[in-house]
Amino acid sequence: MPNTTQTKRPVIISTDPGIDDAVAIAIALFSDQLGVKLISPLAGNVSLEKTTFNTQRLLSFLEKPVAIVPGSRKPLLYPVRDASGVHGKTGMDGYPFPEPTVFPDTSKTAVAAMHDVVAHSDAKVTLVGIGPLTDIALFIHLYPQDLANIDELVLMGGALGRGNFGVLTEFNFGSDPEAAKIVMDSGLKIRIAPMEVGRQAKVMPETSAKIKEFGKVGDMFYDLFSRYRGGSFKTGLHMYDALAMGLILNPAMFTEVETHVAIETQGAMTAGASLMDLRGYLNLPNNATVATDVDSEQFSDWLVDAISQTNQP
Repeated sequence: MPNTTQTKRPVIISTDPGIDDAVAIAIALFSDQLGVKLISPLAGNVSLEKTTFNTQRLLSFLEKPVAIVPGSRKPLLYPVRDASGVHGKTGMDGYPFPEPTVFPDTSKTAVAAMHDVVAHSDAKVTLVGIGPLTDIALFIHLYPQDLANIDELVLMGGALGRGNFGVLTEFNFGSDPEAAKIVMDSGLKIRIAPMEVGRQAKVMPETSAKIKEFGKVGDMFYDLFSRYRGGSFKTGLHMYDALAMGLILNPAMFTEVETHVAIETQGAMTAGASLMDLRGYLNLPNNATVATDVDSEQFSDWLVDAISQTNQP
């Protein structure tokens, strides 16, 4: 029997939409297990102005008027760099969204909005980070009294080996190394889907074709997928950020390992590198559970089923 609204798991999403972010957000919004209380866009794949507008467009299109409070427009210390080469100039190129009917609240910061949700929640809140970790790090720093009411922090980020932003650096962690370090040192329960697992979780053409049949939302995603440069539309697209929702909603499809994750912040060529110490070289206590594999067939079936929920009457 589906969960009622009262029993849904409260969720805050920090995000930088981004095509794969849009998939993750849609899955969360239509899940009968999750209650999305706040979406805080920040600079990442594209600028803050664009990620905020993309969030507005997406929520308006999905008819889900969740609170939007914009976050950081740049990392804590580093200059902003984007991934528009992957997601297009707007971050969600490829679909003629209508004009937004959902608007952001700019009267407060994203961090203050996170505090409001967490401090007043009757159930422990799950934080989901599918962009740079700037705002989550600031929340941890400014509101330590709230951390007891956080159930867990679920992230898409980091790399087991080589990177996609630097030689050893994945984009989300590498965009703001200091923020990533604050988060990993927070003592929160953390689960991570790193970059390599996103490359296993491919959306093949036949999966895209199935998704296209799910009404207006399926048609929208199919159009976005055809222009997304995270992998290849013909040989498989990488759905990185949807993995965070997969860790929450269908963890059985992953292989997970408890380990220590350290973030390099000093290296001139390696700042933002995530040292996922699977062999215990660092001799440090475990601070995260890291997904090392995902069953690609299970992922594909789960993704199709999750997006099919957007087509329910």
